[in-house]
Amino acid sequence: MGFPGTWMTESESVIYRVVPKCACSTIGQIMYYSDHGRFFEGDIHDSTSGLHKWAQEHSQPLIEQRAKARDTYAFTCVRNPYTRILSSFFDKICGIQRNGKRYRGNLVPLLVQKYGIEVGGVDGKQEFDQIKSFRRFLLFARDTIRWRKPMDPDIHWSAMSGHVSTFITNGGRYDKIVLTEQFDDGMQAVLNAIETPHQVDLKAIPRFNESEGHGPKRAHPVGEYFDDLSMHLVWEIYKRDFQLFKYDFENPGNKMPIGEIDLDEVHAKLGD
Repeated sequence: MGFPGTWMTESESVIYRVVPKCACSTIGQIMYYSDHGRFFEGDIHDSTSGLHKWAQEHSQPLIEQRAKARDTYAFTCVRNPYTRILSSFFDKICGIQRNGKRYRGNLVPLLVQKYGIEVGGVDGKQEFDQIKSFRRFLLFARDTIRWRKPMDPDIHWSAMSGHVSTFITNGGRYDKIVLTEQFDDGMQAVLNAIETPHQVDLKAIPRFNESEGHGPKRAHPVGEYFDDLSMHLVWEIYKRDFQLFKYDFENPGNKMPIGEIDLDEVHAKLGD
């Protein structure tokens, strides 16, 4: 299986396991800048050089060697499951993607037809009942994860622990798990622990939110999207994420963690 979703700087200063919807565009650009002293022009997910990625065949032996040797600093980044699934809905389901089309072609028409979801019209800009549609999307997300119907789960809403675990089960070990909600502190700890060809001043780094502007703006506070039933669905999908990454399940309106991540616990429970 190897190390899917894993990126490494060309200088081999640091390894990063991508978790979708968790600041991955910004992290990729920071890694690129730390090697080259400039940012990648465009979406870092589209780069085919300047950064080692598991999806690039020539990068695979290098990533595998460094990950298994565990002598290169390795990290990942996680996010509150409530805000992550909401972000996926507005970006991937309601939004028009950067290619000018809907995400995954026939996915949105399927959701409209089978789950009665509204997405703000053809361009995603019309008014619609966001709470009602989001809760129906949550039902769909649960169906994909629990029963792989009507399709396999998508990387943007499958559990973070699933992404994080592949690096561990194939022989890697994390030195740090950064929280999106405390991004500057976490990323600074990563940068302090590694040597890079170019210095990175985090305060001067723009946020590369590639999904911003794709979809409609969230019209309500996060907590209002989750009633008792939708919280139950979120627990069914993301129980392990809440437990391992110490987020507050009881209060969807609290995006901050309520404890410290225990790296040993993460490795023990995801290394099965």
